[in-house]
Amino acid sequence: MSWAITAIVVTVATTAYTADQQKQAGKQQQYNLDRQAEQESLSAESEEIVRRERLNKVLAANVASASSIGNLEGSSQAISLESARKSASSEGAASLSDRLRQDLLRREGKAAAKLGKTQAASTLLTGAARTSQLAK
Repeated sequence: MSWAITAIVVTVATTAYTADQQKQAGKQQQYNLDRQAEQESLSAESEEIVRRERLNKVLAANVASASSIGNLEGSSQAISLESARKSASSEGAASLSDRLRQDLLRREGKAAAKLGKTQAASTLLTGAARTSQLAK
C-alpha cells in the first residue's frame, strides 16, 4: 500500500507542477505579445512623425513654388491641396494598419493566456483520473 500512496503523491505533485508551468507559459506569452504591441506602437508614432515631416516639406516646397511664380491661386494651390489630401489619406491608412496590428498582438496574448489556463485544467483533470486509477 505504501507504493500506491507514493505513486499518488508523485502523480499529484507532477500534475500540479505541470499545470502551473502551462499556466505560467501562457501568461509569459501574453506578456511578450503585449510588449511587442507596445514596441509597435512606439515605432508607429516615430513613423508618423517622419511622415508628417515629409508632408510639411512637400507642402512648403509647393508654397515656395507658387510664391516664386507670384500666383497663389489656381493650379499650384490645387496641387498643394491634392497633395495634402493624398498624404492625409495614406497617413490614415498607415495609422489604421498599425493600430490593427497592435490590437491583433494583444488579442493573441489574451488567447495565449487562456490556452495556458485550458491546458493547465486539462492536465489537472488527466492527473485526477490517473490518481483515481492508482487509488483503486
